Amino acid sequence: MSAPGGNGLTYAQAGVDIDEGARLVELIKPAARATARPGAAATLGGFAAGLDLKAAGFHDPILLATTDGVGTKLKIAIETGRRATIGIDLVAMCVNDLLCQGGEPLLFLDYYAVAKLDAEIGAEIVRGIAEGCVQAGCALAGGETAELPGLYAGDDFDLAGFALGAAERGRLLPRESEIRAGDVIIGVASSGAHSNGYSLIRKIVERTGLAWTAPAPFDPARDLADALLTPTRIYVKSVLPLLDAIKGLAHITGGGLIDNTPRALPQALAAKIDWDAWTRPALFEWLQAEGGVPEADMRRTFNLGIGLVAIVARDLADEVERSLAAAGEMAAIIGEVAPR
Repeated sequence: MSAPGGNGLTYAQAGVDIDEGARLVELIKPAARATARPGAAATLGGFAAGLDLKAAGFHDPILLATTDGVGTKLKIAIETGRRATIGIDLVAMCVNDLLCQGGEPLLFLDYYAVAKLDAEIGAEIVRGIAEGCVQAGCALAGGETAELPGLYAGDDFDLAGFALGAAERGRLLPRESEIRAGDVIIGVASSGAHSNGYSLIRKIVERTGLAWTAPAPFDPARDLADALLTPTRIYVKSVLPLLDAIKGLAHITGGGLIDNTPRALPQALAAKIDWDAWTRPALFEWLQAEGGVPEADMRRTFNLGIGLVAIVARDLADEVERSLAAAGEMAAIIGEVAPR
């Protein structure tokens, strides 16, 4: 055994700074408190988060849970040092999935892993997570920060998110027994590439030779990094009030409209998409042209401007579209349900 003051090693010398971790917790407490909601406090420091479903307004709830990450969109944030909005993406990827099951997001937990902890950088990331929680109406109730010098290197970090929500029994989506051939598919606009396809996006940017600080060819008023880091849109507050009129929802992530829309349909039915029903954002036209990406790959890699689809009875379509527009969403009929 080494004597005190001799050749012994400390945890800090091994690369883990407990004091910096404690400082991070203090820095993020105000952001977390701002996300408190009925039934869920947002006070950090305990060993687990509590949820009072009765106080949250539920009578006979089914609990729903999701988990996701941000993918290689993180690499742009790491390489440019622009980390302020990546936490919104993390929340969005989880809560939009909850919404598609008819769930209201209630609690959110995050996992932040890094080579060497810098409390200021960590606080910047978590403030983005808190902003996402505010947009989704759920409490940032806790999380985990891991300093892993043997696993990560340099400025690399990773994020994972976990969302807990609930829906009243009998109100889960999709309502497969109600979906019929002839129902319409309403597409709700995305804010960009969201958090999918970034391995291909980064390859295309590398091929062009453009710097992250160069004007975005598809959006010259912004530089390339800012345009590509546009956070994923969170649809919770605009869509939750419409669930009685919606039979099914699909979050358009990896796999695009082709793979995700069928997840909201019964096996006997299929989605008939009209690919000319909306104008693709310039981002996707640029990616296809610069990368020479085949149309089939475009449709299964990117959302192509549609971040969420809703299955709705034809006679309710106009009402749902108007309600979405009033909530600040751009939406249009992009197809219909057909026999498989």
